[in-house]
Amino acid sequence: MENPNHFVFNIFSTQLNPVAFNLFGIEVKWYGILIALGFLLAIHLCYKRAPMYKINQESILDFSLWLIPASIIGARLYYVAFRFDLYKDDLWSVFNIRAGGMAIHGGIIAGLLVGLAFCKYHKINPLDLGDLIAPPLALAQAIGRWGNFFNGEAHGGPTNLPWAISVDGQMVHPTFLYESTWCLALFFLLSHLGKNRRFNGQIMLLYGILYSAERFLVEGLRTDSLMFLGLKQAQIISLGTIIICILLYVFLNKAHQKSLSSKKTTSKKRHK
Repeated sequence: MENPNHFVFNIFSTQLNPVAFNLFGIEVKWYGILIALGFLLAIHLCYKRAPMYKINQESILDFSLWLIPASIIGARLYYVAFRFDLYKDDLWSVFNIRAGGMAIHGGIIAGLLVGLAFCKYHKINPLDLGDLIAPPLALAQAIGRWGNFFNGEAHGGPTNLPWAISVDGQMVHPTFLYESTWCLALFFLLSHLGKNRRFNGQIMLLYGILYSAERFLVEGLRTDSLMFLGLKQAQIISLGTIIICILLYVFLNKAHQKSLSSKKTTSKKRHK
């Protein structure tokens, strides 16, 4: 018998149509619409907040022209690399991204590489760009995860919790909702901290730590994880990211404190 508390979440128990509408015979899916919305909103926020980080606003528009295709290609190639068995017999299907198969970690890695190259060319501090992008990135993820809901994917195993969703007649963990909620909270937290960051790179590293912690836990509930040597690769990446970001956080914070101490000492000598 279905848990009576599920009535609160009846909207999640309905199998929704992944297709939003048809345009000239082409199906336009909610997943693509939400991903595009996330991209556009993130770019808008980065453009508006660029002066806070002493970055030229026009540079953000130029960067987005490289970031968007690189992120999509990275997310696709990352997924294909771990599920090559699905494409080895039909390599052309690799280019059919409308059939699904994207991985956020691949998109982030590609975006990071493009960002480093862009910063070097335009002489922008990559830590500043990272701090600028981190909060809008979290918001874009919060929006994009709802595409998984419309596709009936990226869910967890069976559960009787009141907020369970129905997939193929079975009540399961809405892991897309867990991540979306966390990323939305992360957006507000990082946006607030970004107004008074203690050192360059702080916001970016906090994103890496906090998002990866959530992803590690939620990935443990998912049933469609990409695997590597019998382990869930998202958990491996998340754990590695947490360790690296914590080490960098400690290093940059100490360097900042040392710099402040040095400036205070210099200032005192000048006033003697």
